[in-house]
Amino acid sequence: MNTIVGTYECKADNKGRLMLPAPLKKQLHEGLGQGFVLKRSVFQKCLELYPMAEWDKEMRKLNKLNRFVKKNNDFIRAFTAGVRVIEMDAAGRLLIPKDLAVFAGIEGDVVLSSAVSIVEVWDKGRYEASIAISDEDFASLAEDVMGNIMDDEDGIS
Repeated sequence: MNTIVGTYECKADNKGRLMLPAPLKKQLHEGLGQGFVLKRSVFQKCLELYPMAEWDKEMRKLNKLNRFVKKNNDFIRAFTAGVRVIEMDAAGRLLIPKDLAVFAGIEGDVVLSSAVSIVEVWDKGRYEASIAISDEDFASLAEDVMGNIMDDEDGIS
């Protein structure tokens, strides 16, 4: 799967269906026929949309955990709680199940935000609040997370 790029706004209708914006649909075209997995995010009140190939990668990682270790078993249960396989309907819409929509507070305005190889599905207000970080705070976060990565041969990151 290629890296997904972009942030897109759309609307969920009163039944919880949303139309994927054309540029996003184009990026996900390889996996459209295979469907998607939709789940609650671990760290935020949003949803994560996994193309099936990406979900399979996550499941291979989870399958390496020893289920006779209680923490592993608890994590697997929590990580997969509420997971749904979803497909696009004939009109090109994705249906967000009611329980997942309630978890993420999704009712109308939705933001679809790329997160490397998956798409985060946000209520617009919650998304705006989540990215409302000062320049200084973001600079500090960037330094903490990315500051020690030196992956170029010439030592320049």
